[in-house]
Amino acid sequence: MKCSTAGIFGAMLVVYGLVLLPALFIDGYLDSPVGVLVLLPYLSIYLFHAAGVPGLLMNGGACGWGWCAPTVFGWVFLAGVWAGLAWGVAHLLARLCAARRRSEVLTD
Repeated sequence: MKCSTAGIFGAMLVVYGLVLLPALFIDGYLDSPVGVLVLLPYLSIYLFHAAGVPGLLMNGGACGWGWCAPTVFGWVFLAGVWAGLAWGVAHLLARLCAARRRSEVLTD
């Protein structure tokens, strides 16, 4: 089995999609502990807004008592941050896999 960064990244996206899929059919799924973990990337936009990244939320984050929706820039920013993080993790896993394979070849 070849461990490539793109292959691992793709597998991570497929697993994330499969874990998110029950939200389409099960009411209250996103309120469960698994659902909250799945929503963590989305909810992190409020953390980035609080850290001072401008333009992430509609109305500058001033939506009364409700939570403001992300702007288009907010969605792009969020996708870029989490995709970059996932790509980095996939790259590290691919390097670990390659190093393990090299050590197995050397010991055989």
